Amino acid sequence: MTFDMTSPMFTNEAAAVAHLEAGRWPNGVTCPLCGCDNVHKMAGKTQAGMFACYGCKGKFTCRTGTVFERSHIPLHKWVLATYLMGSSKKGISAHQLHRMLGITYKSAWFMAMRLREAMTPAAGPVGGPGMIVEADETELAPSRKTKGAGKRNRANYKRFVALVERDGKVRSAVIDGRDMKDVRAAVREHLHPESILHTDGAQFYKGMMPVGQHESVDHNKMYARDSNAGRVHTNTAEGYFSIFKRGLVGTYQHVSPAHLPRYLAEFDFRMNNRVALGVNDNVRAERILKGAEGKRLTYRQVG
Repeated sequence: MTFDMTSPMFTNEAAAVAHLEAGRWPNGVTCPLCGCDNVHKMAGKTQAGMFACYGCKGKFTCRTGTVFERSHIPLHKWVLATYLMGSSKKGISAHQLHRMLGITYKSAWFMAMRLREAMTPAAGPVGGPGMIVEADETELAPSRKTKGAGKRNRANYKRFVALVERDGKVRSAVIDGRDMKDVRAAVREHLHPESILHTDGAQFYKGMMPVGQHESVDHNKMYARDSNAGRVHTNTAEGYFSIFKRGLVGTYQHVSPAHLPRYLAEFDFRMNNRVALGVNDNVRAERILKGAEGKRLTYRQVG
């Protein structure tokens, strides 16, 4: 971790509020309810951090319209959790947040889910004209150590596909069906049509791209090969799978199919905001806080 854990915003509520207000409204406070900039900060202990809007006559705080809204957890604990999740390469468990923040496990679990919602990437394809994008899919099988492992059903396996720009960003998508047409559908949805696609020798990738925009490598014969479109391999995608699976086994132990998209969003976010792309722990956490705006997640949605 490269951030200073002794910073007042991690221990003092007023400092945390000031930090979020400065990040959310760098050019002056605007009402998240109506967009009006004719607002004033209210005084008094019972209304600390609250603003009144002259436009819609509503009241709001820096939590309004974010994943922090209607949470009773102090804001300085939210800020610390954000920095911890942003700086933990293989994730941080709800049990660890529960111990470090001094909140219940249930609250820590829901907190982590809300922050994963803030990490969810904006819509839009990966890749672009002439950019190399690796595509590969993987399967998450139940642990062999679990009860009844001998009777494991492949219907319980979780599968997802990852599209990884060469030296760039990643986008993962859960594959709901068992048919390989689901892989093709996910690739078409998230891949820029002018990208150059690199895959392994799987047959279902063939014919997806125009001639000259798809290169493959047969892993039964080699890991990579050279072509006019650059070195052909899926090593970057496989490296991403390794990070995710190590986080799953070593940190989270188990992920239910219903929550898998949010865990993928978490790992995608850290991969897309890594040091190699010029993003340190502080900037990464600030981007999570920025991503929290305009999103809500209730316990009923995830419980």
